[in-house]
Amino acid sequence: MMHGPAGGGGWWSFVRANDDAQPHVTRDLLRRVATYARPYTFRITLTLLSIFASSLIELAPPLLFRDLIDHALPNKDLARLNLLALGMIAIPLVDGLNGVGQRWLTSRVGEGIIADLRRSLYAHMQRMSLRFFTNTKTGELMSRLNNDVVGAQRAVTNTLVSIITSAFQLVATLVIMLSLDWRLTLLALIIFPLFILPSRRVGRILRDIVNQQLDLNMQMNAMMSETLNVSGALLVKLFGRQKDETEKFGGYANRVRDIGVRQAMVGRWFFLLLGLVSALGTAMVWWVGGYLVLQNAFTIGTIVAFAAYLTQLYAPISSLVNARVDFAQSMVSFERVFQMLDLPVEIQDRPGAVALARARGEIRFDNVIFSYMEQTADELDTSLPAGIPRSVLSGRSGGSVRFPTPDGNGGLGAHPNGGDKEPTPLFVPTRRYALRGVNFEIQAGQLAALVGPSGAGKTTITYLIPRLYDPTEGRVLIDGHDLRDVTLDSLSRQIGMVTQETYLFHDTIRVNLLYAKLDATQAEIERAARAANIHDFISKLPQGYDTIVGERGYRLSGGEKQRVAIARVILKDPRILVLDEATSNLDSESEALIQAALKPLMKGRTSVVIAHRLSTILAADVILVIDDGHVVEQGTHAELLARDGLYARLYRTQFKASEEYSASSEQ
Repeated sequence: MMHGPAGGGGWWSFVRANDDAQPHVTRDLLRRVATYARPYTFRITLTLLSIFASSLIELAPPLLFRDLIDHALPNKDLARLNLLALGMIAIPLVDGLNGVGQRWLTSRVGEGIIADLRRSLYAHMQRMSLRFFTNTKTGELMSRLNNDVVGAQRAVTNTLVSIITSAFQLVATLVIMLSLDWRLTLLALIIFPLFILPSRRVGRILRDIVNQQLDLNMQMNAMMSETLNVSGALLVKLFGRQKDETEKFGGYANRVRDIGVRQAMVGRWFFLLLGLVSALGTAMVWWVGGYLVLQNAFTIGTIVAFAAYLTQLYAPISSLVNARVDFAQSMVSFERVFQMLDLPVEIQDRPGAVALARARGEIRFDNVIFSYMEQTADELDTSLPAGIPRSVLSGRSGGSVRFPTPDGNGGLGAHPNGGDKEPTPLFVPTRRYALRGVNFEIQAGQLAALVGPSGAGKTTITYLIPRLYDPTEGRVLIDGHDLRDVTLDSLSRQIGMVTQETYLFHDTIRVNLLYAKLDATQAEIERAARAANIHDFISKLPQGYDTIVGERGYRLSGGEKQRVAIARVILKDPRILVLDEATSNLDSESEALIQAALKPLMKGRTSVVIAHRLSTILAADVILVIDDGHVVEQGTHAELLARDGLYARLYRTQFKASEEYSASSEQ
């Protein structure tokens, strides 16, 4: 089965390609960041007041030094000396306490904003369609939630506070310096352009470096996620690829190291340049100021105080220049997070969607056509967030990736822009139809068996019933309601599904069962487990229902995992059951017991089962024979045998052997 384009296309090529777009700190971006700060307005106001207070306090020490040199010491004024000494102790104490409060406020605001951002991002990912996850590496999503969000956190807790603090300190310091001597103040400001000019170049360089660094970390996280989970680790060991994977990981680690070293060195050279500029300004002021002192233009205390303020002038200038660079780097993280938030949600409630009450369970497919590569470039273009160019549809993996436009015959037509306006992509996915004009109806309470060769489209049909995907064309209806007109929550409550690949959380059996019904009692849990023929096994475990099943349930056998999954669906008590090869991993005895348990469960409910066992097929009210995306036959077992078509051939080659084996086992 094909779940999406190969070569990294689809949704993820949209995100990855967008990383390459030239980023800009725009007013819209800042406004969007500000929306997350709005709930914290009161604390932000207190933070600003704290910053202003701290900036004013830090202006006092040079004035104390001036008074000490010009008055207390020359006049031998002991009382004045004592007061100045106490002031020199009190000022850092008050400033330190103020800093503690300021840090608490900024951390509460910053961590709160990031928690809100992380929740929004996680919620948006949960709303994305199955198509998105089949085309996305889990590790890359983890990187978006962790590395990118942490980078955004620095913008809030450090960079923005630094900008505000430095700006106020700069203004306040200039006011006092002008009051001391306007000539030296102008001299100190002459070198100001030397701070600004290099920051632009360095800002662009560091911004690109940070983007590359986040991207490399994302790729490294993706590899760790794939090779350090149970399934990945097992595959590596079975094929003896530990050395190869270690070398591959080492390559990622080395690239992350190299980009980190480059970032550090660019930053270090930048600080060296800022330090030289500050030293030049300080030397000029001391030279001219010293000359004025020698000419008795002003006192020694004044030049000492002025020199102290000079440090407080250049420090915020350097901080503001550096903050501009830091801010540009931090905005990269916000942009990457917003790229994910701006991804259009493919499967969502329509305006005015109705809640599906307790369903009867009638299912109808009305001329359903479906392709796993449903969305073309033009369709994605209409759903792109405002301001994102169409060029972001070009991916990196395997060259430029574009979704072609289908022609009227289901083939690939010319690109809508025509001609040679865009380079020919190295990879153009074909538009593969998994279902082609499927029509059938399952009455409420019926058991329908889906039969057909591998890759015929059986699993695709089961995916459309709970609306994991929407049809490319046509409709899927339950009780006469188009699924696109029904709320997703109400639809989910009506359908229970055991998928082809059983998945259990790394938690207890009880928690895994309660996932179907959070308020289920112990009696209800045990009743469901008995129905799935798993209760006796669980009861014999040392911790019983509190036994940890391990990563993806690997501490259980395939059959045990499958029975736990079936018990979970039984506990949900849905109106429609979808069993995707639900008993394929069970031995004959366990399968027979589960089939017996499922019979009363299926009574009065609609059940759709992908059948590979003859017992299921014989019990079915209707058999749908699927081949190459079409329903080629439908009817009962006897009717289909009489037609001597595909079903009859499958029966003779597959199911009859199963029947003979079962008969011999009973004897």
